[in-house]
Amino acid sequence: MSISTPNLFILAGTIAAASGYGIWHRASRGRITAKKADFTPLVTPQEIGAPLGSRVTLLQFSSAFCTPCRATRTLLADITEPMADVSHIDIDAESHLELVRRLDIRSTPTTIILDRNGQEISRAVGAPKREQVINALASIL
Repeated sequence: MSISTPNLFILAGTIAAASGYGIWHRASRGRITAKKADFTPLVTPQEIGAPLGSRVTLLQFSSAFCTPCRATRTLLADITEPMADVSHIDIDAESHLELVRRLDIRSTPTTIILDRNGQEISRAVGAPKREQVINALASIL
């Protein structure tokens, strides 16, 4: 069985497109990206059902059957446990759909890093790495 030249071009194009998407997807997940300065609070303690941290709040959006969400929850809880001025709040995305829509949460886990006033500093889509979280926390005074 031989493959005709047009079919080879279609196959090569499909492989190239899938590879490009895979590289982009892998590179964009779990990375913490900084946000532009905005002085309006993103959320209030009443909306999230818990007080904000006195320095930083890690606001994690999760879903029930998300394996990376469980790993992220464990990682963030482990990092924030010894820090009295940092709070980790895990929100079930399915139970807070209005908040998910307003904050443009497109996948879980998504972690938003908030300052003491509830303003977004940065966010991580996907499971962040320990060093990235520690570096992000260290940069916030």
